[in-house]
Amino acid sequence: MDGMHFSALDYIVFISYGVIIVTLGLWVSRTKKGTQKTAKDYFLASKSLPWWAIGASLIAANISAEQMIGMSGSGFAIGLAIASYEWMAAITLIIVGKFFLPIFLEKKIYTMPQFLAVRFDNRVRTSMAVFWLMVYIFINLASILYLGALSLETIMGIPLIYGIIGLALFAAIYSIYGGLTAVAWTDVVQVIFLIGGGLLTTFLALDAVSGGEGVFEGMNLLIERAPEKFDMILSKDNQYYKDLPGIGVLVGGMWIANISYWGFNQYIIQKGLAAKNIREAQRGVIFAGYLKILIPLIVVVPGIVAFVLKADLVDPQTGNVVNDNAYPWLLHSFVPAGIKGLAFAALAAAIVSSLSSMINSISTIFTMDIYKQFIRKKAQDKQLVTMGRVVSFAALLIACFVAPQLQTLDQAFQYIQEYTGFVTPGVVTIFCLGLFWKRGTANAALWVAILTIPLSAAFKFFLPGLAFIDRMGLVFIILTLIAIMISLLESKTGDSRGIQLNKSMFHTGPYFNVGAIGIFTIVMVLYILFW
Repeated sequence: MDGMHFSALDYIVFISYGVIIVTLGLWVSRTKKGTQKTAKDYFLASKSLPWWAIGASLIAANISAEQMIGMSGSGFAIGLAIASYEWMAAITLIIVGKFFLPIFLEKKIYTMPQFLAVRFDNRVRTSMAVFWLMVYIFINLASILYLGALSLETIMGIPLIYGIIGLALFAAIYSIYGGLTAVAWTDVVQVIFLIGGGLLTTFLALDAVSGGEGVFEGMNLLIERAPEKFDMILSKDNQYYKDLPGIGVLVGGMWIANISYWGFNQYIIQKGLAAKNIREAQRGVIFAGYLKILIPLIVVVPGIVAFVLKADLVDPQTGNVVNDNAYPWLLHSFVPAGIKGLAFAALAAAIVSSLSSMINSISTIFTMDIYKQFIRKKAQDKQLVTMGRVVSFAALLIACFVAPQLQTLDQAFQYIQEYTGFVTPGVVTIFCLGLFWKRGTANAALWVAILTIPLSAAFKFFLPGLAFIDRMGLVFIILTLIAIMISLLESKTGDSRGIQLNKSMFHTGPYFNVGAIGIFTIVMVLYILFW
């Protein structure tokens, strides 16, 4: 596919977007004369975020090229079933808001490993901090850069390496200087571009399916022409059953992936930790839950449109079908001049906001859990902020070298899910043990951390036919049993570091409760409709 033709208006729209984001990022993160940025300012946005900024920032951090490009590719190959990642995430956000955030905010923590130190000990903290840094830099950051640059190459003809460097620089300009304040407030604008531009692309594509008869007619025709792409629960004879194993998605390992990602993942939960108070944090996750319900319309439906319109996704060099070319093909084919700039700004917003969140979280974990613990225990705020900036730059540099190595992948979204899935069962076991069971011991948590990757790898090697979602569920059950056995052998009474739970901690206000019921109802109706 050659580069997309951009009109002068497209360039003006796209460049304006870039200028708005960088200017806003630098402006909100400026410091008053004579004052110094504190660690709380840099890593937790001065704990000042309102609900709407939290919700917007959660979605901006979450939706990246791996969704816009990767999930559209999966939509082309698999269909609506891949939307389970989004709709089940909406339910997961309710669980996070009600049961996890109250405890995290009460403990006044900066990072997830820091919580593990409070609840268990520094061995558990350090082992998980190292885990996360590796996963964030070598899998998440590298794949966001690679997929983002791939989309630039496919749509605009920009060589891959220049795209990687350009995206890294764009995210770095404001996020390394401004920290979480710059990331969160620019995310509010990024989400407007992301949702607005994304919906516009979908509507234009659906209109094209209906031959100009409108969006609803386009959707009807889509369901009529490709009914197999609208099965939420795949049957065993489906070629993609291994990716999404039927009912196992609803009752199995998908929950482990979602709870780990939304509940214990630094670059997601950091937004909640930066809330003004628990009520704002909880309303923020409900807002994000509603946006998650909308996301498949932006990232999955375009892939199905490309399938129905028989998109030519063959790579001329290899002769193979590249599913991840579905979204770029759509932009190329159906988005008119003048709107291409906006659609492309939506894609760039998705990529850059995720990059900046990831960079900030890597720097927070390294600075607070490695540097302050082992290298400079008495570091002052100024030194912590400086270290945060240095680490951000170093992480980006490493990811820029790793990103081009990912060119051999077909469905990048599935790759990311599978390999982060080596760690997620252990993460969920350790945190659930720490949050909700007083007898859980530090040694139990440490053994879970040590065993999660070898156990997952053993399942992959000895049972290659087992769906990775089912594998995550099985590994979680085994690790939980191991953790319970070790804890019971070691501790006859509750651990002195155990969390003191009481009912009032989990009390939620009417806004949260009504919002949660709404999300449950909508998701249930969607599953019933597309069963």
